[in-house]
Amino acid sequence: MATVSVDPRPLNADERAVLEHILSAEFAGASQLQSQLDRTEVIAVWGPGSVSVDLQVRGTCEHAALPEALVPVDAHVHNPSGAYIGEILVWTDRGATLAALEFAWVTDEMPTSLPAIVNGRLSWPA
Repeated sequence: MATVSVDPRPLNADERAVLEHILSAEFAGASQLQSQLDRTEVIAVWGPGSVSVDLQVRGTCEHAALPEALVPVDAHVHNPSGAYIGEILVWTDRGATLAALEFAWVTDEMPTSLPAIVNGRLSWPA
């Protein structure tokens, strides 16, 4: 799916909540990535109707030092009955700054919203 550029905008409430949840995990570089949230903008969507977005951090910030581009957190998404329906991936620019938020789904239909955080887990409505 090709990305579609958008006028830069702040993170919406759902995007921020999911990022905060994932970045609250303990891993090297988490605090640096957390500190970037207030300056993070959405600059593209991954296609019409997609909730996956490209991100850009405005201005100077403290860089994380992740060894890989993918944030090392298993963020599985389950529906209320406990079935696995996908995962959330957070990508960085060379391990330094936030670069993308991806909802990788395994269902037949593309999700139209990000999952909610319910009891400390990412949950998708039935």
